Amino acid sequence: MRRKEFGITEEAEIHEFLQEMSFGFLGTVGEDGWSRVTPLNFVYDGAYFYFHGSLAGEKMKHLARDPRVSFTVAKEYAIIPSYFTDPKLACPASAYFKSVMVRGRVEKVDDPAEKARAFTLFMEKLQPEGGYAPITPEDPDYAGQLKAVALCRIVPETVSAKFKFGQNLKEPARTAVTSGLAKRDGELDAETIANMKKYCPAHREN
Repeated sequence: MRRKEFGITEEAEIHEFLQEMSFGFLGTVGEDGWSRVTPLNFVYDGAYFYFHGSLAGEKMKHLARDPRVSFTVAKEYAIIPSYFTDPKLACPASAYFKSVMVRGRVEKVDDPAEKARAFTLFMEKLQPEGGYAPITPEDPDYAGQLKAVALCRIVPETVSAKFKFGQNLKEPARTAVTSGLAKRDGELDAETIANMKKYCPAHREN
C-alpha cells in the first residue's frame, strides 16, 4: 500500500531528482509473456524520457511488439537500523530513498534535429565538462552517427514519485533517527538529515 505522506507531486522536485540521476530501469514484456528489466542511461527534458541503443536487440523487439513500458529511477540515501529507535525489535528498520515511477508508451525518434537535441542533453548530463564539438545534424561527422543509433522517447501517461524520509515518524523517534545518522556520519547521512528536515514539516524548524 502506497503511503500518502511519502508522495511528491511538485514537478520541480521531481525534475531536479531526475536531472541528478543518470540511469533508470526500463520494463518491457516479450512475446512469451516474460518481463524484462533493462538498466539504461536516460535524460528527461520535462516532457519525454529519452534512451538510446542499437537498432536491433531484445528490448527493441519487445518495443516493436508492444510500446507500453514502465520506467523507474531510484536512489537509496540511507539504511535506518532498528536500534536507532528500538533496542529490541527489528520492526523499525527501514530505508530512506527517492524514486520516480513512469508508465507510458515508447516512440522511435527519427528526426535528426530532435536526435541531436536529445544527445546534447545526454552529453550535458554525462560529460558536463565539455570536450566535444556541438552535436548538429549538419555536421558530417555526426550525421552518420545520428542515423545509425536508435533513439527512443517515453511519452509518459502517469508519473508518480515517492520520497521517503521519515515523514511517518513522531517524536521521539524522529530525533532518535537524526541523532543516529549524525553519529554514524556515513556518506549520505548528512544529506539524509537535510531531506528529513525538508520533507518532514514538524522537523523544518528544528
